[in-house]
Amino acid sequence: MSRPSFSAITELFKPITWFPPMWAFACGVVASGVPLAGNWALAIVGIALAGPFVCATSQAVNDWFDRHVDAINEPQRPIPSGRMPGRWGLYIAIVWTVVSLLVATLLGPWGFGAAALGLVLAWAYSAPPLRLKENGWWGNAACGFSYEGIAWATGAAVMAGGQMPDGRSLALAALYSAGTHGIMTLNDFKAVEGDRQMGVRSLPVQLGVQKAGTVACWIMALPQVAVVLLLAKWGRPVHAIAVGLLLGLQVLLMDYFMASVSKRALWYSGFGVPVFVAGMMVSAFALRGLAGATP
Repeated sequence: MSRPSFSAITELFKPITWFPPMWAFACGVVASGVPLAGNWALAIVGIALAGPFVCATSQAVNDWFDRHVDAINEPQRPIPSGRMPGRWGLYIAIVWTVVSLLVATLLGPWGFGAAALGLVLAWAYSAPPLRLKENGWWGNAACGFSYEGIAWATGAAVMAGGQMPDGRSLALAALYSAGTHGIMTLNDFKAVEGDRQMGVRSLPVQLGVQKAGTVACWIMALPQVAVVLLLAKWGRPVHAIAVGLLLGLQVLLMDYFMASVSKRALWYSGFGVPVFVAGMMVSAFALRGLAGATP
């Protein structure tokens, strides 16, 4: 049986998608308030686990179970194009799941448990019988929780020696997870036709393109409003103002996006999402300054 090329495997893993969980883990590291001196190895292993291992696994799993949809929407992808022959896509997903769990053992119980949960959600998102992605509400929630919440909380916990992260850190992780639900919807606009044909009920399919765009924007914006209010309450006005200004910039970008939702979804992902994640790091540094203070 022919084997896939290295380039096909790399494309299957989609390195461009690794950034969000790696960034969220880094935010958790910063928010923990623990100095990096002496902890660099933990931080590097954790960031790698979040991206090239767990996230890459989720991409391989998704491409295997989405191969019929991709044959309609994106036939150039490795599996529908034949560059990933036979059942190689499935074999790679299984092997990388095991490898990810082995790497996770280096981070102790918190790191291993978080990786295991993330991998369970990755398979539940794409694979039957659950296949959470067949409903945009559930699927996007699972992705947001995995990409941002789990990664942030794990970074904070690992740096704190496996202790439960500060409640404020968990609150921000939860809020940014909620906002990421809207970001995940942006990825669905390019696949509306194939999703309709294959019965995948993404939000653009359920609500219509224009309404789904509106809902995505609100879901991205409202949690950030809550972040601004919390930072102000915790005595971090400068950080609150910074996140508020970043949110204001997103609103301007959203207005342009909403004028042509289907055509500009990818554009907004490229310009609006980086502003969103910049606010995450600002919030993490706000918590770093509060580390050890009473809530």
